Formats: sequence, structure tokens, C-alpha cells
Amino acid sequence: MDLSVVTVSYNTRELLRACLASVLSSLAPGLKHELIVVDNASSDGSVSMVRDEFPRVQLIAKEDNRGFAAASNQGIRLSSGRCVLLLNPDTIVKSTALERMRTVLESRDDVGAVGPKLVYPNGELQHSAFTFPTLAMVFLDFFPLHHRLLDSPINGRYPRGLYEGHEPFPVDHPLGAALMAKRQVIEHVGLLDERFFMYCEEIDWCMRIKNSGRRILCVPHAEIVHHVAQSTSQLGPQMFVELHRSRYRLYEKHYSVRFQRAARWIVSLGLAYLELGDRWRAKRGALDRSTLASRLKSYQEIREL
Repeated sequence: MDLSVVTVSYNTRELLRACLASVLSSLAPGLKHELIVVDNASSDGSVSMVRDEFPRVQLIAKEDNRGFAAASNQGIRLSSGRCVLLLNPDTIVKSTALERMRTVLESRDDVGAVGPKLVYPNGELQHSAFTFPTLAMVFLDFFPLHHRLLDSPINGRYPRGLYEGHEPFPVDHPLGAALMAKRQVIEHVGLLDERFFMYCEEIDWCMRIKNSGRRILCVPHAEIVHHVAQSTSQLGPQMFVELHRSRYRLYEKHYSVRFQRAARWIVSLGLAYLELGDRWRAKRGALDRSTLASRLKSYQEIREL
């Protein structure tokens, strides 16, 4: 098998339908491929849609949701391709994108994984790869001092000009919406860490891939549309808690104690800033009591992590 595409879905039926159709229409004739959908207990008819409309897709319909990493691993274990693509259901694959990614990945022995150029549905560039987290990035997440800083290397972004070319460029990690890895590399570094329920699992994976001596590239002439956070946005403040739970776990695995302490101090300061702003908006009637209570609860949960 040349390529295995693993997609984890959660209540994104219409997006999943469009995603699978785009994958099938983009694959080159003669390419030996397989599509695997792992559904995390959706309640919107996603499972029946896949069964009825995509009978050749291998479907794992789970009865509970144990997170993205665990579901992805189920798909990877079932797969048999030399290259394995983890692809979010809120994506639309443009023509030749997957073949271009696969060609770059398989033609370079020192490369362990690749990601595409991601764009928003309106065609605008979406930052598709990032440097590994730094304290400056933690700070800017809460205190966005200037839009130029947010769009700069200080905040982990790569220059926009790199995405406009055709030459693959080295990155620390692609966004997890579309990440293709060699099977032999996966066998060497291991599967995703299932202790990450949501968020940061791809960063941890890429850290392990790079620590194994392989490079990771972004392939800018492979373009994929990404709708952004269509599953996680359904869960609101709870996903904010999961984001920081995963970040703390990542820091514990790969960063110094000094970094961890500094990051927690910045987060604590940032939460106080967010809480002050939310209370002020609630006092002015710009934020309802239910939303305020939900946010304050999430801030407290993060403090207790």
C-alpha cells in the first residue's frame, strides 16, 4: 500500500463527507491507497453517512470518545501504507496535494514527516507549521501586544514568503490538521501519546521524530483547505482547559523544570487578565452570567492542573 489516510471524526458529518470526497478525487490513478475513518462516538449520523456513501472506507465506530490521539492510533494500527496521513475531517484536499506530499516524503531519506500549505476557505494563507513552543509564545497567547509580533518568528511563525514558493522548507512541526509520516519512522518513534486527549499530540510526535535524527518539512505546493476547529469548538471552555492540560504535559515531557515554572507563572498571570476582562464585560452587560460562570470555572480548573 502506498498511502493510508486516517481521519478522526466527531460530529462533523457534512465536513467529513466533503473531506472524503476531496481525498478520493485528488488521488492519482494507480496509487494504492486506503481511507480509514475513526469516529469518536458522533451523534450526528456521521457513521451511517460513511457506511452508505463511502462503502470502501474502513470505518471504526467507537462507542466513546477517548480523544484524538487514541483514535488516530487505532487508525494507524489498522493501516498498511508506507506513508500514513493524519487528516482532519474539516479539510478539503486540492488536486495533487497528497501526491506531492508523498513524493517529497519518500524521495528524501532524512525526512520523517511532512505537512502541506494550509489555506482558509476564502483562500487566504493559514500558518501551516510552527516552531516548538517558547516562553515568548506562551506570553503572546495571553497578551497579543501587536499583530506583527503574532505573525512573526517570535510567535513561532515561519515567513509567509516560504509558503509562496515551491521548495519544501524545514519546520519544527506542521499543524496537526494534515501530517504525513513514514511508516518506518512511526515504527521507530512509536505512536501518538494517548495521554494527550486533545492538542499538542502532534507537537510531541514531531519532537520525537526530530530527536530520532529525521527532518520535518512543509511542502508549500501541496495545498489543503482547513476550516479550523470544527470539532473542538463544539465543547467551548472545556477545550480551553484541555489545551492547557496538554501543554503542561508537553512541557513536563520535553522541557526543563525552570521552563515549566515560568510557563505556569505566565499562564497564571494571563488567566487573571482574562478573568478581569470577563468580569468587566459582564458588569457592562456584554457577557451573560452563564458564559461568565463557565469561563471562570475553566480558569480555576487550569489553575488547579
